[in-house]
Amino acid sequence: MTLLSSHLLLFSAVHRRTPPPCTTVFRWNKPTIDGTVRFLRSPVMTAVVLDQRVARFVVPAAAEDLLYNAGATVGVLGGAYALVRAFDQLTRRNILHQQGLSRKLVHILSGLLFLVSWPIFSNSPKARYFAAFVPLVNCLRLLVNGLSLASDEGLIKSLTREGDPQELLRGPLYYVLILIFCALVFWRESPIGVVSLGMMCGGDGVADIIGRKYGSIKIPYNQNKSWIGSISMLVFGFLVSIGILCYYSVLGHVQLDWASTVPRVAFISLVATIVESLPITEIVDDNISVPLVTMAVAFFTFH
Repeated sequence: MTLLSSHLLLFSAVHRRTPPPCTTVFRWNKPTIDGTVRFLRSPVMTAVVLDQRVARFVVPAAAEDLLYNAGATVGVLGGAYALVRAFDQLTRRNILHQQGLSRKLVHILSGLLFLVSWPIFSNSPKARYFAAFVPLVNCLRLLVNGLSLASDEGLIKSLTREGDPQELLRGPLYYVLILIFCALVFWRESPIGVVSLGMMCGGDGVADIIGRKYGSIKIPYNQNKSWIGSISMLVFGFLVSIGILCYYSVLGHVQLDWASTVPRVAFISLVATIVESLPITEIVDDNISVPLVTMAVAFFTFH
């Protein structure tokens, strides 16, 4: 009896041993209460949560602003290049028979389109540098072609009176330098830059076109200027300046008291027109004298 009991106890101990640590326990796959899944014949382990999300990559605000302004710069550069190329093609096909007319239309439209493009850039203080890069590229093109380091016939025909590349180093070069200066110094927050560019682009540009065509009655103290040209500069310079200021005001870049702004802009336009009519073109180019005098008068007027 004792021997039989010992044998049974030994047999029972053998068959009740616990599985070794490396033994794998299998279970059927079925969803659990907490939304996890255990797969068929998979070992018991920490289950994978299906609704776990991978953290979204977030672009830093500074990098996003940089990319945005870089894209705006490329777009405005493309528009400026397309404008010059368009007038070049119009001149080549004799649609614009006068090279001077093509030059003045580029003079008017390029500056005004540059002004209109400023709100495209972001509200970052560094946005003005991206905007100023556009005329800077054109400045480098003028220097390269004006110094005869390269020859872009389309550019020369569109921006010169007689097709001389050295003309690019005078009026057109001063023009883009003023654009750079206004973008960097005044930007969208000040009406001074807007009025200065409005008088240089809209006023002076239109005055030349109308004065050459209808300017039979000359100003007594300057036979190279006409009454109709000066009147055109006064009217169109004033209207363009007010129009751009309204554009910026609607977009929230400037806040103006229009009851006092309108007479101030009218006074500035009158002074700029008088300066443009003076016989000093051989000494100081209009693209320098008109915007600089406008800036000075606007600075004291608006302050």
